[in-house]
Amino acid sequence: MRKSIAKAAAVLLSAAMIASLASCAGTTKTTDTTAAGSAASTTASAGGVLKIGGIGPVTGAAAIYGQAVKNAAELAVGEINAAGGINGMQIEFKFEDDEHDAEKSVNAYNTLKDWGMQVLMGTVTSTPCIAVSEYTKEDNMFQLTPSGSAVKCVQYDNAFRVCFSDPNQGTASAKYIAANKLATKVAVIYDSSDVYSSGIYETFAAEAEKQGIEIVSAEAFTADSNKDFSVQIQKAKSAGAELVFLPIYYTEASLILSQAKSAGYAPKFFGCDGLDGILTVENFDKSLAEGVMLLTPFVASAQDDATKKFVDAYQKAYGEVPNQFAADAYDAIYIIKAAAEKGGVKSDMSVSDICEAMKKAMTEITVAGLTSPSMTWTADGEPNKEPKAMKIENGVYVAM
Repeated sequence: MRKSIAKAAAVLLSAAMIASLASCAGTTKTTDTTAAGSAASTTASAGGVLKIGGIGPVTGAAAIYGQAVKNAAELAVGEINAAGGINGMQIEFKFEDDEHDAEKSVNAYNTLKDWGMQVLMGTVTSTPCIAVSEYTKEDNMFQLTPSGSAVKCVQYDNAFRVCFSDPNQGTASAKYIAANKLATKVAVIYDSSDVYSSGIYETFAAEAEKQGIEIVSAEAFTADSNKDFSVQIQKAKSAGAELVFLPIYYTEASLILSQAKSAGYAPKFFGCDGLDGILTVENFDKSLAEGVMLLTPFVASAQDDATKKFVDAYQKAYGEVPNQFAADAYDAIYIIKAAAEKGGVKSDMSVSDICEAMKKAMTEITVAGLTSPSMTWTADGEPNKEPKAMKIENGVYVAM
């Protein structure tokens, strides 16, 4: 798995597609899998072109996340270009697959640099994001990750995020469980080899103690032992856990739910944004996820106008309901637009000058998006926004 990603050739989007995006908010699916908005290179206005790169897994175990980010970003790019672009600039967008692998993510970053990337939207998952952030810092390139939630994803001043940080998710989860009296005895199953999972667990455990929640069992697994969860499930069951907290990704969560049923154990299950996507796991019995709860900034079934418009456009373009990662990415492109406009970014500026302008602008803008009606950022790269909770009922996500 340690090979570089080959560059995919950019294909020009037709003028008809851009017109369609203008009239129906991106409802026509792009046929270009690597460079949305590349028509900008031949139809750019006097403002020139702004090249935005994206990195994430569109193949492999975390592909649901990366594909959603890629799709939604392309949707937003099409809308913005059709509406006149950013400061008169048209956007070129190119997305590279990293298979949720740190080394491949760095290779993808270098591929995008060779392409001429000026701003990075990425990466999608935390471990690759941390690896790439070392290079964006060295290059002083502005980086906005839609969903890299580990603390170190935004450890440098050129990096910001759309999603909640891991500590935020762990603390918020414990507070929510306590406030809604979901359980007093809780078990945790987490991935000690993953910074996302272990980071959430640590802050959850600290806040759970403050909230009077007893963690009766805390059992780890690693990337090398993520198929058989019989020991962890039995310990939770024997300890009398009323709720099992799963700060993990949907793939392992689907196995835990299946194996818990086989063990005759039916507690409440509660997770974070990593569980988003569990209903799309191949051959997974969706009925096993009935009642599963998770904190997330986006619920596709919400009835506000912005969500309904986005969900409709996304479904028409891609034939499926968007998840939270799609919403994060859609917001990310519009956040980049807002910061670039506030910072007066022009296409002929250097990568470093663009970064300096945008990181200052990020602390001055307020963005109304899908994942929050009012997002602001502090200089440490963290967003200010409120979490939402949702529950799986009858095979769909519903707001709690």
